[in-house]
Amino acid sequence: MTTAVWLAAIFSTLATGAHIVSIAVATLRCRPRRHENAARYAAPVTLVRPVCGIDNHVEETLATSFTLDHPDCEILFCVASARDPVVPLVERLIARHPHVRARLLVGDDRVSQNPKLNNIVKGWDAAGHDWIVIADSNVLMPRDAVARLLGAWRPDTGLVCSPPVGARPDDLWGELECAFLNTYQVRWQYFADTIGCGFAQGKTMLWRRETLEAAGGIRALGAELAEDAAATKILARAGLRVRLVDAPFRQPLGPRRAIDVWNRQVRWARLRRASFPAYFLPEIFSGALFPLIAAAYAAAGVGIPVATTVGALALFWYGAEYLLTRAAGWPLSALSPLAWVLRDLLLPVLWIEAWLGRDFVWRGNHMRIADEGRAA
Repeated sequence: MTTAVWLAAIFSTLATGAHIVSIAVATLRCRPRRHENAARYAAPVTLVRPVCGIDNHVEETLATSFTLDHPDCEILFCVASARDPVVPLVERLIARHPHVRARLLVGDDRVSQNPKLNNIVKGWDAAGHDWIVIADSNVLMPRDAVARLLGAWRPDTGLVCSPPVGARPDDLWGELECAFLNTYQVRWQYFADTIGCGFAQGKTMLWRRETLEAAGGIRALGAELAEDAAATKILARAGLRVRLVDAPFRQPLGPRRAIDVWNRQVRWARLRRASFPAYFLPEIFSGALFPLIAAAYAAAGVGIPVATTVGALALFWYGAEYLLTRAAGWPLSALSPLAWVLRDLLLPVLWIEAWLGRDFVWRGNHMRIADEGRAA
């Protein structure tokens, strides 16, 4: 057996082992949880929800802000323009729940090149409590969301996040987005968190005001185009950990366009490459494509049937993803295996695309990444 065959066999074995270990970790962390007792975590909390435009299921996701069972929670919706089409919807929701302390803040504070950060600054400044949850408008907040976020806090914690879990895909492209979000990105995020290397996710973030104020306040997150990358670096310098809540919150997707799914993944990949290049480098090997190629090469080198080897490894690889999806209660359909395979075929292309450009468009804003994730 040649050295190349040995190396191919070792790589395929190690990659498959890492895949299975990460699946096991995510299965333990992402299973549905019983309703958390809100009375155990009675600290008053401000929920800041930036809104912009009419997304799929936006009325349903924003309405969950009013069904939280936390005993003391104020809600601040933030919008950049009073002419935004989402404004009447937010106003109707507030009027429908007069017993909840909620208001809409309008204004665009140009503190950075990040339009989302510019939108939430006024909410941070107006927050009446020291615990502040920032949650995107397309997140479904479970009734015990605040209790679960507070319950994940530890003395060495600087931030608790919930990455988004894709739910309710209406077509193949929604399934593809679920394949990227759920059994790929969420899985690796929980593995990183479990081994003590967690990083921030901007979809849902629980802050303690004094933690961020010590680093310069909410405006300090404008140091990079992605506020979650800036948060990760700020907390690392402070010696504090980012933790993830168990059983992450869901994001209903609805119908998707292939180009939108692809552009979103390119944007995130370019931001990861710019902000954390050392961690981004091995991403090209994180899917099934190269382990399967290596297994085929090794099988041919020792005279084992290639098709049988590759088929067995693919069944084992994607069977593990199937078990994770079932255990976590995530969307699963006949299109899911096709979406997983398509995702893994696209991962090397996505990795190359991330290195080839610095530009992307986010909600109509053309942006360019400079070194270390800063805006150009």
